[in-house]
Amino acid sequence: MTSSLLTRSDWLLLIASVALLPWLYGSFWGSTGGMGEEVHIMVDGRELPPISLSKDQTLTIQGSIGPSVLEVANHGIRFISSPCQGKQCIHSGWHTHAGEFAACLPNRVALLITGRESRYDTFNY
Repeated sequence: MTSSLLTRSDWLLLIASVALLPWLYGSFWGSTGGMGEEVHIMVDGRELPPISLSKDQTLTIQGSIGPSVLEVANHGIRFISSPCQGKQCIHSGWHTHAGEFAACLPNRVALLITGRESRYDTFNY
């Protein structure tokens, strides 16, 4: 009598599950949403007027601990400098798709990309 932890049916179920993972990821989490059209910038809880992503520009936003500099180019936006210590906002890179969000939490500056087809139904923070 041989002792095995997994039966033939267990192995088939395991292989089928692993084979389905790429499809599940692509279907539920991999879609990037449509291209962004505007960026909504929130500073210390108040929203600034929306800014179009179609016009290349550099924005300086005064946050709670100093200025954050944002660059709008090629229908995207990114933080290029900020007074925070960790610089996660800068390392997050370019944001181009509707539904994407970036923030400099210590400086209380956040941005949300909007467009016709958003990746997420809603966003709360």
